[in-house]
Amino acid sequence: MKKLKLKPWLAVALIIVLAIAAWLLISRLNKLENAAESGVPTENGTAENGAAEFGQSLANGEALAKQYCASCHLYPSPQLLDKKTWRDGVLPNMGMRLGIRTPGQDPYEGLDTTEARLLHTLNAFPEKPMIAKNDWQQIVHYYTSKAPEQPLPQQAVAPVRSGLKLFRSQPVYIGQNQMPYTSLLKFDKRSEKLYVGDGYKQLCLFNKDLSLASNWFMPSPPVDVDFRAGLPRVLCIGSLAPTQKRTGNFFTFDPSEKSKAAPIRFDSLARPVSVESGDLNGDKQNDVLICSFGNYTGRLSWFESGDQHKEHILLEQPGARKAEIADMNNDGLPDVVALFAQAREELVMFLNKGNGKFEQKILQSFPSVYGSTYFELADFNKDGHPDILLTNGDNWDLSPIKKYYHGIRILMNDGLNNFKESFFYPYYGAEKAVARDFDGDGDLDIAAIAFSDDLNKPEQGFLLLQNDGKMNFTALSTPGAADGKWITMEAADLDGDGDDDIVLGSFIYNIHEMAKAVGKGVEKFPSFVVLWNNRK
Repeated sequence: MKKLKLKPWLAVALIIVLAIAAWLLISRLNKLENAAESGVPTENGTAENGAAEFGQSLANGEALAKQYCASCHLYPSPQLLDKKTWRDGVLPNMGMRLGIRTPGQDPYEGLDTTEARLLHTLNAFPEKPMIAKNDWQQIVHYYTSKAPEQPLPQQAVAPVRSGLKLFRSQPVYIGQNQMPYTSLLKFDKRSEKLYVGDGYKQLCLFNKDLSLASNWFMPSPPVDVDFRAGLPRVLCIGSLAPTQKRTGNFFTFDPSEKSKAAPIRFDSLARPVSVESGDLNGDKQNDVLICSFGNYTGRLSWFESGDQHKEHILLEQPGARKAEIADMNNDGLPDVVALFAQAREELVMFLNKGNGKFEQKILQSFPSVYGSTYFELADFNKDGHPDILLTNGDNWDLSPIKKYYHGIRILMNDGLNNFKESFFYPYYGAEKAVARDFDGDGDLDIAAIAFSDDLNKPEQGFLLLQNDGKMNFTALSTPGAADGKWITMEAADLDGDGDDDIVLGSFIYNIHEMAKAVGKGVEKFPSFVVLWNNRK
């Protein structure tokens, strides 16, 4: 069979024809869209018809987004992210979770075989579409049409004041590690030891004068310690990186190696990040409450009498970040308040009904891109009812941009456990905030950290919001907080002088981050920095 050969002039002519056809098609599409916005008549109808078609497509996309997106988490408005982030980051991942893949797209790319098998078993990325492709295209069209070109700016606030006379800073360096990976800061009042854990799997104990008392190697990075049961009990995450593997541990830790108390050990936990303990069922035994953050799956569970084989699941949901035990309705029974920070971001209260039974109530819900990071209970208005101090600023996800809604919030309790936002301070990358009366004037101030990339103002990775007694806050920073990327913080009276000091833990997660800091003049990176309170 002879091969068909085109004469050069014919080949050129064919290319020109195809180019003209493509141009006409693009022009036609542009006319339809422009008609919806400008009122210019189209060839096949009026501008109103074009506008109606365009508007109907957006309305359909919005309805479909509320149907499919809201089935897994709170519906996110297009305004929360810019067009590029929706188009290139969030929507492709959402599509894979609905079984929509572009040619060559592999959701398991880069994963080891065990991780891929776990996700495949979970059906995290369905092989067959769960949504019609036309419906999915309308969702994409809705978000990319309605989203702003650039991320929306944060609201203006008064400039942060530099200089914090109330505190003096002291950096502390652990070993020869050039890149700090601090994962834990917790002070034990009884032993007067500061527990410091890191991504190198070390657990270091420091004395009040910050001399190193001892250091130990753990099975994986330690992230929390429970001191309520006598001997310390250490929680290890298993993997700092997201994973479905259950390699976390919780176990008794005896620094003296002399205790005769019966140890406990939990294994195969799903990336646990926080632990509390207390008598939840009234049997006068110490129960254990563990937040297993997980990845695609996770849970909040309590373990009766500290026995891993007596697990009671309060909520099977990924992203269990932190929980507190408190009597929220003054009925004499300990309740649980928990923050979930993955996909379905929400604050949930579990009211204790007695005999180990709990009733669930959602206190607040947030869109899945909010990046909730931490909360704690604190009574800001002194009415006897706990309010909530909350931070959101996590950017370790598919949308690592500056977000106008990142910051510090106070949710006031009306006395019936209904919470309403009464204060918001915009703060990119907000990671944690704690409420203490640092200046001793009788009201609660706020110490906060941000895991942010703004190296033009690195000292503002830490802020003190000083309360004037009327819930008006002045933001202060200190140059002593300029040499780290803060991911964890502790507030406690380290030196026993009657006021709360602050400890900041640094986590520089890659060489690129380190290089940027070096470029700004940072020569040495502390593992943590202590801000000593000079009030007394």
